Amino acid sequence: MKILGIDSSGLVASAAVVQDDQLLAEYTVNYKKTHSQTLLPMLDEIARMTELDLNTLDAIAVAAGPGSFTGLRIGSATAKGLGLALDKPLIGVPTLEALAYNLWGSDRLVCPIMDARRNQVYTGIYYFENGGMKTQMLQTAVNVEELAKRVNEIRRDVIFLGDGVNVYRETLEQKVGVGHCYAPAHLNRQRAGAVAALGCLYAAQGKFETAAQHQPDYLRVSQAERERAKKEEAFGEPHD
Repeated sequence: MKILGIDSSGLVASAAVVQDDQLLAEYTVNYKKTHSQTLLPMLDEIARMTELDLNTLDAIAVAAGPGSFTGLRIGSATAKGLGLALDKPLIGVPTLEALAYNLWGSDRLVCPIMDARRNQVYTGIYYFENGGMKTQMLQTAVNVEELAKRVNEIRRDVIFLGDGVNVYRETLEQKVGVGHCYAPAHLNRQRAGAVAALGCLYAAQGKFETAAQHQPDYLRVSQAERERAKKEEAFGEPHD
């Protein structure tokens, strides 16, 4: 299998190609650029450097959320456009599963956290057993104190990673009572290589979707939608 991976779910933009058990190329940028500026040029550069004919791809794996609403839309639109143009299936990979997969083989719990603003994080809890990744807690949006409580209840050492670490590290240090540490720089952010590698596993399980079927999983409504709901609720209230 030859899988193109795309991840623009957070601050990082990343693209990669994995063929069977080999990472052929990966291009990742985490620097003051919008994903609309970086993603397609990155894909072009990977194709040029590896002499990749996009028609030889078997599928396109994309980080499907949660994450930044704008970032997810850009990644989704890019994957859908390529899927339609190339007549290739898509594989939606949960963002937090891909983040956790960076630490494949760890003997600790792996807890990716992404800053969801408003004192919340997008998170999940994973562990590795019998050569595979298992889910201890499905990805969700929770208050960071609630996450610390859930981690403490499991009573296992844990590794934290993701852009939420820098934002909530002080809270984690105060609230997490089990042994814990933080992933190093080269493993603590989204990587399309992990998305593509998981895409290969999901492809073997038949987890394909068409470009038309694919939709990002936002987990919660956007700020614009929340504000609109508040306005509609206020407008519907009776006046004296």
